[in-house]
Amino acid sequence: MSGDHHGSDAAISAQVRHVEALLERRGLVDPVELDRALAAYLARSSPANGARVVARAWCDDAFRGRLLADANAALPELGLSMGGGLQEQRLKVVPNTDREHNVVVCTLCSCYPIALLGPSPTWYKSEAYRARVVRDPREVLREFGFELDPGLDVTVWDASAESRYMVLPRRPEGTGGLDEEHLAGLVTRNGLLGVAPV
Repeated sequence: MSGDHHGSDAAISAQVRHVEALLERRGLVDPVELDRALAAYLARSSPANGARVVARAWCDDAFRGRLLADANAALPELGLSMGGGLQEQRLKVVPNTDREHNVVVCTLCSCYPIALLGPSPTWYKSEAYRARVVRDPREVLREFGFELDPGLDVTVWDASAESRYMVLPRRPEGTGGLDEEHLAGLVTRNGLLGVAPV
């Protein structure tokens, strides 16, 4: 995906640094504690978390049902949560089926389930992806090297500050004998966003 908006990212980063400096000067934030908290949060944030969720859903139908009904309530079963900010974000997990394929985007900014997928990829934040995937998802997926079956419906889910989405990919054929750990190894971050097959 081309056309990312590094200029916009740089401006936001500069604003964040400015606010952080003001808070530090006024004694409202301890920079060492802030760095420690951020490092701890990012250390727990990884695409491996989302892969574990998918692998459990593939192996445990009851967990899959709970995950699709209320992902926030199901995540603690794996020691995970959507917390980490000022408030817990709502997570909706959307399953790919033999009739529907799901793709995730945030058209207004780059809202993304960091706790489950780690830091967001540059292409996810790019203006080109955010604008085009809504209008022509099949063409955008083609650019990722992912050719969808023409018979599949495509649903694009638009994340927001309060709500995040994660795709539950279809379990690959021929994986019936694999345990959760090996199944998790098949799942990629791009598969969890719907821009790659699993």
